[in-house]
Amino acid sequence: MLLGSSSLIDEMAKALGFSYGFDFRAVLSVLLVTAICGMVGALVVGNRMAFFSDAMAHCAFAGVALGILLTLLLGAGKDPEAFRWLVPLIMVIFGAVVGLAIAFVKEKTELASDTVIGVFFAGAIGFGAMLLSALKHRRAIDPETFLFGSPLYVQDIDFLYLSILLVLVCLLLSWRYNHLLLASFNQSLARSRKVSLRLNNYLFILLLALIVNLSIVTVGALLINAMLIVPAATASNVVRNLRQMFWATLSLSVTAGMLGLYLSNNFILRFQSGIAVEFGPSGTIICVSVFLFFLSMVVATVKRRTTRSQSRIA
Repeated sequence: MLLGSSSLIDEMAKALGFSYGFDFRAVLSVLLVTAICGMVGALVVGNRMAFFSDAMAHCAFAGVALGILLTLLLGAGKDPEAFRWLVPLIMVIFGAVVGLAIAFVKEKTELASDTVIGVFFAGAIGFGAMLLSALKHRRAIDPETFLFGSPLYVQDIDFLYLSILLVLVCLLLSWRYNHLLLASFNQSLARSRKVSLRLNNYLFILLLALIVNLSIVTVGALLINAMLIVPAATASNVVRNLRQMFWATLSLSVTAGMLGLYLSNNFILRFQSGIAVEFGPSGTIICVSVFLFFLSMVVATVKRRTTRSQSRIA
C-alpha cells in the first residue's frame, strides 16, 4: 500500500515531473538496491559467498515470520505503522545474528563452509515454516510478498532504511575496501600485511546480512542473491583487474536494474483472446542481468580469439 501523496517521496516525484508517485518510487528503490548490491558484488564473488548470501536471503523468510509473531505478542499487530518499522527491524536483527552465528560455528569447527551454511539454512527455513503455520490465520501482512518483492510498492520507511544502508556501505568500503579485497583474493598476503581476516570476515558478513534483509522488499528474498552475484560474474568475464571489476559490477547492476524496470513497464504480451500479460519488475531485472552475463561470455570469447589471432600474426 502506498503512502499518501503528501509524503516526501511523492513530493520529490512531482518536483521531478513523474506523473505517478509509484513510478518514481520504483526508479529510486531500484537505483538504491542496485547501487548497494553493485558495490559489494565483487567482494561476494571474491569471497566465494554465493551460497552464503543465498542462505541469508532464505533466512530472511524466517525473520519475517518471527517479526510478525513478536509484533503480535507485543500488542502492535493492529497498528500499521508499528508493523511497518518493527517487522523489518526484527528481520534485520535475526538475519545479522544468523550470519554471525554461521561465521562463528565455521570458525570453531572443522566442518566445510557449505555444510555449516546448509545446517543454518535448514534450521531457518524450518523455523520460518513452523511460525508461518502458526500465524496462518492471524498475520496482518502476507510474508509471501517478501519472496519476490516489488519496487512499485516500497514505503517511505524502506527508502529511509535503504538510504542509511547506502551511506553505511560507502563508509565501510571507503574505510576497509582494500583490506576486504586483499582478504578476499589473497589471504596469505593479507596475513603478511597484518590484515585482520577475522575482523574483515565478521564486518562483511554483518554488512551482507543488512543488505540482504533490507533489499528484499524491493527485489524479493528469492532474487536478491542474483543481484549480488550475477553482475559481478558478468564483470569478471570482461575486465582485467580488480579495480575495473568493482566499477563494471556497479555499472552492470544499475544498468540491469534500470533496463529491467523499463522493460517491465513497457513490454506487454497481448494474445488474440484479449489477455494481456505484464512482467514483474523484480524478475525482469534478474533476467536482464542473466542475459548480460551470457552476452559477456560471447564478448569474452571474441576477445580471446582476437587476441590469439593477433599473437599468431605478430
